[in-house]
Order: sequence, then C-alpha cells, then structure tokens
Amino acid sequence: MSVLSIIRDCLDALLHPSARTDAMTRARHRAFIAPRLLGSLAAFAVFPAYLAMRGAPSALEVGALAWLIAPILLSWYLSRTGRYESACALSSLALSALIMAVSVETGGIESFAAVWLIVVPLEAAFSASRRVVVFSAALALSCALLLILIGHLGWLPRPETNPALRTGLLAFGVASATLYAAVLAFAADTLARTSVTLLSMEEERYRLLARNMSDVISRHRRNGAVMFISPAAETLLGASVAQLQGHGLFERVHVADRPAYLTALSEAAGGSEASSVEFRLRRDGAGEVRGAQHPGDFIWVEMRCRPLDRAGLTPAGSEQEVVAVMRDVTDRKLQEQALELARNAAERADAAKTRFLATMSHELRTPLNAIIGFSEMLMQEQVLVLNAARRREYAQLIHDSGQHLLSVVNGILDMSKMESGNFEITPEPFAPRAALFNCCNLLALRARENGVDLSADAPHDLPVITGDPRAFKQIVLNLVSNAIKFTERGGRVTVSAGVDGQRLLMRITDNGVGIAADDLKRIGDPFFQAGKTYQRRHEGTGLGLSIVKSLVNLHGGEMSIESKLDEGTTVSVALPINYVAEATAGATITPLSPSRSAQPGQMIQVKKSA
Repeated sequence: MSVLSIIRDCLDALLHPSARTDAMTRARHRAFIAPRLLGSLAAFAVFPAYLAMRGAPSALEVGALAWLIAPILLSWYLSRTGRYESACALSSLALSALIMAVSVETGGIESFAAVWLIVVPLEAAFSASRRVVVFSAALALSCALLLILIGHLGWLPRPETNPALRTGLLAFGVASATLYAAVLAFAADTLARTSVTLLSMEEERYRLLARNMSDVISRHRRNGAVMFISPAAETLLGASVAQLQGHGLFERVHVADRPAYLTALSEAAGGSEASSVEFRLRRDGAGEVRGAQHPGDFIWVEMRCRPLDRAGLTPAGSEQEVVAVMRDVTDRKLQEQALELARNAAERADAAKTRFLATMSHELRTPLNAIIGFSEMLMQEQVLVLNAARRREYAQLIHDSGQHLLSVVNGILDMSKMESGNFEITPEPFAPRAALFNCCNLLALRARENGVDLSADAPHDLPVITGDPRAFKQIVLNLVSNAIKFTERGGRVTVSAGVDGQRLLMRITDNGVGIAADDLKRIGDPFFQAGKTYQRRHEGTGLGLSIVKSLVNLHGGEMSIESKLDEGTTVSVALPINYVAEATAGATITPLSPSRSAQPGQMIQVKKSA
C-alpha cells in the first residue's frame, strides 16, 4: 500500500459521517483538511530547527507559531460538525487575522504580507458558496482599507530601514503567495477533474440504467414534444430514438387517445403531483413481433408523468418540463378484456338461465296441468257421466299437450347436442322446392286459423342440393312457424327461394310485429325471446331461431335477419348447393339413397279465414 493511500485512508477516517456518502462532498472535505493538517504539522516539525538557527523567537514569531494551531482547530471543527461553509468562512477569518497582524508589524499596506490578502477570496472559492466568497472578499478589502488607515494615522511601528531586507521580505511574500495560489489552483483543478469524473460516472450509470430498463423514460414539454427518450423505446415501438423526438411520439398515439395524453402532460407540468394515463401507441411491425395474441398495429402503454425537479435551476417564467415513465401493459389490457368478455358471458348465461326458468315454468306447467286435469276427469267419467264425444275431446287435449311437451323436450335436447358438438347431420341429395312446399302445406292450416296469408314461390328449375333434408325441413318449419306466430290477423307471410351463385337463398318475409333494434342483435341466442318474458302473448321456449342458426352453421351456410318494429321481419338463409364440397372440405361422405322427389307443386296461396 502506497503512502498516498495510507494518507487518504487516514483523512477519510477523520471525515464527518455526512461527507462519506457523497463522493464530491468527500473530496471537498478532504481538500480542506489535508493541507491544513499537513501544513501545520510540517511547520511544527520545522520550527525547532528554525529556533536553533534563529535563536530566541520574537513576539511576532511566537504569534505566528500560535496561529498554526488554528488550521488544526478548523480541521477538527469540520470533522466534528460537517459544516463545510462555516469552516471555510472561519478559515478566511483566521488567515485574514494572521495577515493583518504580520502586516501591522512589518509596514502596513506596504508589508510583504499584505499581498496575501489576495489569497483570502481565492481560498474561499473552494467553499462553492457565494456567501462565503462575498464574505471573504469583503473581509480582505476591509483589512486592506484598515491597513491604509492605520498607516495614514501613523500608528504603525517604524519600518525596516535595511533596503536589502525589505526587498527580501517582499520577494518572500510575493513568492509564498504565488506558491500558495498555485497550490490552490492545483487543488481547484483536482476538484474539477473529480467533479467531471463523478459526473461522467453518474451519467454513464443513468445511461446504463436507461439502456437496460424495459420501461421507457422520456422528457417532455407541456405540449407533448419529446426532448429525450431512452433507447428502450426502440424495443417497445420498433422505431429509432430520432424518429420519436419532437412530435414523433405524439404522432404514434392513437387519435382517440391524444386528448388524454396531452391532458396528462399538461396537468403534470402545471401541478406538483404525478399523473397517470393509459393510451394506445402505434408500433412498427407489432403484429409480426407480438404474434396472434397481440393483433393490430397498436399496443397499450401506461404512462406516469410528473414535473421535472431541477432543484431551482429552472429560470423563472420558463416552461415547466415533464419526466415520464412508460411501460407496455398490452397483456394486462388483453386480460382485462378477456375478463370483461367472461363477465358479460356469465351475465348473459345467468340471464338465459332466468329466462329459461321463467319460460319452462309456463311451457311445462300449462300442458302438464292440462294432462293431469283431463286425465283425472277421464278417471271419473262415471261420476261426471262423460259421453263419447267429450272423452274424445279430452283425449285430444291430452294428446296435444303431450305433443307440445315432446316438442319442448326435443328442442332442448337438440340445442344441447348442438352446443356440445354431438349433433350429427346426414347429407344426401334432395329437392329443396318440394321440401319447401311440403313445409308450407303443413303450416297452411295454422296460418288459416291465425288469419294470415301464407304464400310460397320457388322456380321449377331449382336445382337439387346436398344436405340433410330433415334439418332443412326443420329450418323452414321453424322460420315459417315463427313468422305466422308473430303476424297479426290480416297479415302476410311470404316464402321464396332461388339460386345465388353456388348457394340456395331462401327468404321468409312477414309484416308482423317486428323486432326491436336492441333485441335484434341477440336474436338466435338460446332461450332468448324478444320483449319482456312476463309480457309474452305467444308460447315458445326461445330455442327455435337458435336451433335454426346452429343447423345453418352446420351446413356451412349463413343466416341474417332484418326487422323493424311494427313493420315486419325478413329472415334470409343461404345454404351451399354442394354441402360435401364446401362444408366438409374434401372429406368422403357416402350419400344415402336419394329421397323420392315430390311432384312439382304450384305456388300455394292460403287465404285468411273470414
């Protein structure tokens, strides 16, 4: 270990604890204590040899020796209290007192020691305090004026008459002051180099942190212009730092989020509290880099911003700057969206359950009450004396109620199979025109009873299609039955079919009650019925359109509904003509034997009953 290292360790041990945490403060305290301790100790060490050569010391020499204790006391004061400014001011006061005493004894302002007054403010410059420098300069100037005044009043002792001695002392004073000033300049240069080194180390440390942090650090003006942005932005946004400077970052903010972005920066610049905002930023190649989980060109970021604290360095009236930290929160936003979708799905499922229970309480209880009631009446036919006609009527009512219960249960079972993916369709070639007219003929009686005109129209050259004829009939029966059910007496239901490219296009149109816009987007959901559940005028489970929608999807088709309240509804169904080629994507399906084609029927017109 070198001597300098030993001296440095000894000096560090003398430092006040408050000066050990900051490197620059430690260097300043070390620069204050070291020359005073070493200089005083060296002077004390040389003084015996000086006395041996000089002889008995004079009063002035004894005073100078006593003054050598002052630097040691100042070093002790700084080591104990850590008050650097106070120590520098006391040091200037002690040095001025020594210069004043020597100058008064050796000729006043013309003394060789008077030139040392220039050193006093120079030494105070190490305090890094303007107050200490002003105090020291005023003290040195006061001492100089006092020496001039004392000399003018004739209060000075007789000056030295030996010209050679006077010249030697003056040369000694100038040389010693110059040497001490050079030492001060060297110490100032050392402190400056230390400051630059520490500043470079600090900047490199922050630069290293900014370069390796995943969060983006930026500095903004109030209007959002970027003055600095960390290199992490290149990874986050796929753009260079130069492209994000100025208003480059603002131009990447989603148009809908720009007001919130600027508001957060403006509030942070105008206040003292931090603000936070979430917005979308355009990322170059976001879809390619992030994959399927982060579709699109925008990512979500969270920005926390606060006014830049420059410790009073910001000039009065200048624009307040803002420092911000941004991080990618796209994954969290996707999770929030997924949770929101799951919550909405759970709410819809709960509402569907409520509707299902309300509907089933009516659809099951009503026919069951009829079955139980009429069967009990048949059991007591001897008491009630029922004739044959009345028994047949009761049996018919029991049969109809049982059929209704069977249709409800079948609908629920079919819907359950479709939702679980276990519903199977059996594709085979069949004539859609004959099936369409057959379904309309089955519903003609119901239409007549409801006072509705039912008409069907399909060209004779309608081609044979491949699909499940049972599912096709179920689609037509459900749609036409719904149209009849929700059309008032005197209304009209029209069923038409045609070819649109490689698809069979069917339209079922009525001028019935229609569907509200809010309910239209939910039509087709299981157990959903337009209107309020407890205000229904028609029976049903709400599964008809849901089953139709699922059957159409199983055939690779599409269904759309257009409706206006109190004006009517049009349901369009498009089915592929060749289901095997389009829906099964090349899978081999052996079709069953073609069903017997019905005779080409004419357009039927069912008039309303009188």
